[in-house]
Amino acid sequence: MSEVGVVSDTHDDRERAQAAVAHFEDVGCETVIHCGDVVAPFTAAVFASDAYEFHAVRGNNDGEWNLQNAIREFGEYHGESAELTLDGVEFAVYHGTSGTLVDALVACEKYDYVLHGHTHERRHDVVEGTHCVNPGGLPFPAGDDRYHVATIDTDSGDVTFTDLDD
Repeated sequence: MSEVGVVSDTHDDRERAQAAVAHFEDVGCETVIHCGDVVAPFTAAVFASDAYEFHAVRGNNDGEWNLQNAIREFGEYHGESAELTLDGVEFAVYHGTSGTLVDALVACEKYDYVLHGHTHERRHDVVEGTHCVNPGGLPFPAGDDRYHVATIDTDSGDVTFTDLDD
């Protein structure tokens, strides 16, 4: 079994970022993917861990010029989007600022999972065999009222959301 942790929209909330890391380490994630809006290097540093491989894409609030260099010290910074193959499973990762692009990534049927954030609202839909997953983000008006992350079991395909505000 291989667990992939998915997080997004941490927006410099170090406490919640630390809770996400602790959760991912506790459940044995081998890979953690951040779907953007880390915001600053001091928050990115929270995700440095020997327990997992780390990947991140740029969000619309990731304007800090040194963020990419900070992440590259311990993980992979992919810019606007990423294509990853983990355990033979195909992932597309994009922050999600364009719903049209998210829908196109799902509709192209190239990926097993399309991961995104931006709306701060949990989502797991399956369209023609492609899972579209948004782990949620910081509590946000019109989004979720609690902070969640997701894990994906690449063997079973199960997607699990965890409320970290408990």
